[in-house]
Amino acid sequence: MTLFSAHDGTSLAYHVYGSGAPLICLPGGPMQASAYLDELGGLSADRRLIMVDLRGTGGSATPEDTGSYRCDRQVDDVEALREHLGLERMDLIAHSAGANLAVLYATRHPERVGRLVLVTPSTKAVDITATPEIRREVTRPRAAEPWYPAASAALEAVMAGDATDEDWEAITPFFYGRWDAVAQAHHAAEDEWRNVEAAAAFAAEGAFDPDAIRSTLAGFPAPVLLLTGEVDVGAAPRVIAEYAALFPNAEHVVQPGGGHFPWLDDAEWFTTAIEAFLTRHAAHPTR
Repeated sequence: MTLFSAHDGTSLAYHVYGSGAPLICLPGGPMQASAYLDELGGLSADRRLIMVDLRGTGGSATPEDTGSYRCDRQVDDVEALREHLGLERMDLIAHSAGANLAVLYATRHPERVGRLVLVTPSTKAVDITATPEIRREVTRPRAAEPWYPAASAALEAVMAGDATDEDWEAITPFFYGRWDAVAQAHHAAEDEWRNVEAAAAFAAEGAFDPDAIRSTLAGFPAPVLLLTGEVDVGAAPRVIAEYAALFPNAEHVVQPGGGHFPWLDDAEWFTTAIEAFLTRHAAHPTR
């Protein structure tokens, strides 16, 4: 673990895996420690992964001003990391809610982003939402699973806005391509990884201006990859296809059988797709 200082003096941490060209990794959750990403299915075999613990998570300190957990205020933390690493330009990969932070950084510092990879991204920053029918469409292929009836009923309660804590727990299998021992262990560790207070503040009022973000993304020059899982209820492929259309230079790929954590479902497919994208756009190197 390596520490660096945010612009407000908060001590922040990152973890390095592998060697080669650096790839800065922003975790989701929101506000989970980067440990849940592990080494992204072995992506560290080709890249030097710099896994950031966002403020208040993992090895990073709790800030004096907890209002700084708001997503837009953490953009300065990403810039502080770039300065600490001495990079003129960075390649960024972000997962789920972390994509909101990556996109805000890209809109504020477009000249600092070489290539951008968004994995099963949250669309909150650009105000794109999935309809109930889209979510049902994604989950129907799982109908033969023994847990499906309970999960499907719970999903209806969630979409109706009257879900209990038990309902939220019951839909968990929909976020994994396979609800096996690996997935269950990964989910069981979530409470250890997540800062609940920070998560509540991440998307607080004022964090996002979707119209302004959309307008800026229309001129974003760097190549972008959006990777989704075929059966991910959280980032349904049809929704992310709409997201991809906001960028002038974006590719959207769908991992067969993948869920919200696609590196757990098929690490080889996942890493091959990302490495192919990065290699294909090597004309935009990180310096």
